[in-house]
Amino acid sequence: MPPQPKRKLSKGRRDRRRAHDALEAANLVACTNCGTMILPHIVCPSCGFYKGREVIAVKKADKKK
Repeated sequence: MPPQPKRKLSKGRRDRRRAHDALEAANLVACTNCGTMILPHIVCPSCGFYKGREVIAVKKADKKK
């Protein structure tokens, strides 16, 4: 069996250890071409543009009624 702690950790010590575990919101920027919110330094998945020029050709999806 592995060793067990001799004393109970206080709530303050436990919470200080967990102080850096919170999730952070994603850093989103608006695409310069279409305006959708994307991650920075990534090709826009909706229009295919990066730094003002088209990098990939994106097919337009037909909307069904």
